[in-house]
Amino acid sequence: MKYKNVPGFEHGTPESLGVLLLNLGTPDAPTPTAVRRYLSEFLKDPRVVEIPRPIWWLVLHGIILRVRPGRSARAYQAVWTERGSPLLDVARRQAIGLQERITQRFGHSVRVELGMRYGNPSVAESLGRMKEANVRRLLVLPLYPQYSGTTTASVFDAVTDELSTWRWLPELRFINQYHDNIDYINAVTDSIRAAWAETGEPERLLFSFHGIPKRYFMAGDPYHCHCHKTARMVTERLGLAEDRWMVSFQSRVGRDEWLQPYTDETLKLWASDGVKSVNVVAPGFSADCLETLEEIDVENRGYFLEAGGESYSYIPCLNDDPAHIEMMMGLVEQHAAGWPEMTGVLESW
Repeated sequence: MKYKNVPGFEHGTPESLGVLLLNLGTPDAPTPTAVRRYLSEFLKDPRVVEIPRPIWWLVLHGIILRVRPGRSARAYQAVWTERGSPLLDVARRQAIGLQERITQRFGHSVRVELGMRYGNPSVAESLGRMKEANVRRLLVLPLYPQYSGTTTASVFDAVTDELSTWRWLPELRFINQYHDNIDYINAVTDSIRAAWAETGEPERLLFSFHGIPKRYFMAGDPYHCHCHKTARMVTERLGLAEDRWMVSFQSRVGRDEWLQPYTDETLKLWASDGVKSVNVVAPGFSADCLETLEEIDVENRGYFLEAGGESYSYIPCLNDDPAHIEMMMGLVEQHAAGWPEMTGVLESW
């Protein structure tokens, strides 16, 4: 018996390995309508907000989505470029750079796709393109160096939810974290050294990570520990004395206690205590975005200078720096080891 028009598969189609890069996401435009749509998807995620759904639905739709989109849209407008969202622009260049590097090494049997946990390109859309390319082995790389249930685990949920609709599943591997990966640590360290070569060393270096509610950490989320290990490994390579650096956490919302110390309060305290020069680095972000370009480089700069500080510099994320792309390449080689695309041994039906 001969079967025709079987959806999603054709005998003889070459198999491939897919690498799915995933980041948080961004609104489609810096407008209240687009921001409201994005925030609604983001804040409905039970991994992000662990509050009973009926209560949270009332708060979200009765207060947050009525007030916050306009304010956030103005912030996005301040960082939006002619290429659109900074995060999406950088993420696209990261995907292109990784694809080029992988193709140089392994040929065209490895396909890189970019997806966003919230917004576009969606996880479903990105996986759909891989399905069309007959990806039979899938490596998922969430671009969150430090693991958290609010980020990495949420990506896992989205990927497996979509794959649950597929009849023929690919082999799946998932990278949980790379907070202590040597290539990542060296890339962050080198970015700080490069900044210091231009501006000189400041009195203090602040590592600012996105915060999470403290109760998430107390429930077993390892994020806090991962952040501190990243900072410790970087400062060891810099040879920086303990009294010249600190870890802090930004972007808190609501009334709950979040991981402390808080970035804004730390900068105000340092300035009031007589610290005159500060550098801030954000190694928990793989790409510059609203939280770095507006919150750290503008809002928190203002806090430090208004409190008496004199010199404030933000050290950009690794973005599409060649060392960052090479680090991603190393992760792909490590976690895809043994698959035929990595060895040059491919078989067809």
